[in-house]
Amino acid sequence: MRRDAGLWGYERALWRRGLGPVAGVDEAGRGACAGPLVVAAVVLPDGRRPRLGGLADSKLLSPAVREEMYVEVVRAALAWRAVVIGPADIDRTGLHRCNIEGMRRAVAGLDVRPGYVLTDGFPVPGMAVPSLAVIKGDQVAASVCAASIIAKVTRDRIMVALHDQHPEYDFWRHKGYVTPAHAAALDRHGPSTEHRLSYANVAEALRGRDSRLEDTETMASLDSGVRV
Repeated sequence: MRRDAGLWGYERALWRRGLGPVAGVDEAGRGACAGPLVVAAVVLPDGRRPRLGGLADSKLLSPAVREEMYVEVVRAALAWRAVVIGPADIDRTGLHRCNIEGMRRAVAGLDVRPGYVLTDGFPVPGMAVPSLAVIKGDQVAASVCAASIIAKVTRDRIMVALHDQHPEYDFWRHKGYVTPAHAAALDRHGPSTEHRLSYANVAEALRGRDSRLEDTETMASLDSGVRV
């Protein structure tokens, strides 16, 4: 395929070869240390550009524009699916395995069976249909780009809702990614049930909290021992 084929080049080429419908798959939350991993699959119409003029990699869009594009993608898509994988599953199974399995589940859950699947960045074995890993797929393939928006907006909404349960971490602000403010909250309060305990910074915060608790219990025991 020509490098200058544009954002819809992959989809148009595959449809022309009788390999449609084309599903794009992407995820949000790989780099976060708290909250879920969200994987989305989207099937767009047949390569003839629908009204998605603002379509772009979700990371390049403002939150407000992402929300607008989410509505447009849902309206235009032939089918879409989002899979949410919680921190406990990530800790138990590992991030990459969860990502691979999430991509399979998202594609399997589509109401329209795709003829071909484009994944962002790395191959996904075990797909029921042919697939291709596209480097920087969320920037060069329309369906992957659409999936990135579905995944990102879905995850951001979850993290904003989690703020009500854990206001001390300001999840609404940093969405579970590592920032100085998030690191300070982790150090102050220790991990929550939404943190990924297998991550080094979270495990370190847990050890620090446990150490402080042990010191407090020891001091309380010594204090009670000298009372008469």
